[in-house]
Amino acid sequence: MLSYEESLKILKETNALLDGHFVLSSGLHSSQYVQCAQLLSKPYKAVNFCKSLAEKISNELEEIDTVLSPAMGGVIIGYEIGRLLKKETIFSERVEGQFKLRRDFKILKRSKVLIVEDVITTGKSSLECSKLVEIADAEVIGFACLIDRSNGKSLINKKIVSQVQINIPTYNEKNLPKELAAIPAVKPGSRELK
Repeated sequence: MLSYEESLKILKETNALLDGHFVLSSGLHSSQYVQCAQLLSKPYKAVNFCKSLAEKISNELEEIDTVLSPAMGGVIIGYEIGRLLKKETIFSERVEGQFKLRRDFKILKRSKVLIVEDVITTGKSSLECSKLVEIADAEVIGFACLIDRSNGKSLINKKIVSQVQINIPTYNEKNLPKELAAIPAVKPGSRELK
């Protein structure tokens, strides 16, 4: 498995760790943003990152039937983790603001589902996906991500298996540090895509 230092090195080499002023999909502000799409756009660099996460998942979670990811950010990593674990992989998409299963994807009753994302900050997207699992009368056996930047404050009450945990402070609009407020904000996430 990759160490914390090796993981950070890969993120920096792939320009996946950005500095600036960002508005996260949660609405919180941050001085750094992890753009996993940059990591995943370089498969020759991402391969060891993904293999290491798959190994952690195998060591820490029980039997998995299906991997479910939220579109957009989770689609590629969900596919890769499903491929490495040899599990069916599906994804949910926003339809009128709500996650839905489309493309004839189904979650089987009583199946064990692992929810996989690229980055977890608040856990909102993962928890929205978990509602689809509950509706199908299946079980969420865990959550996994490339980067856990929740600092233990996510809304998820189960263990999160991650390749790396990064402590990047977040702020609401009312408590922005002056140096961050002086930089124009960019909203890089995909939650608002139509």
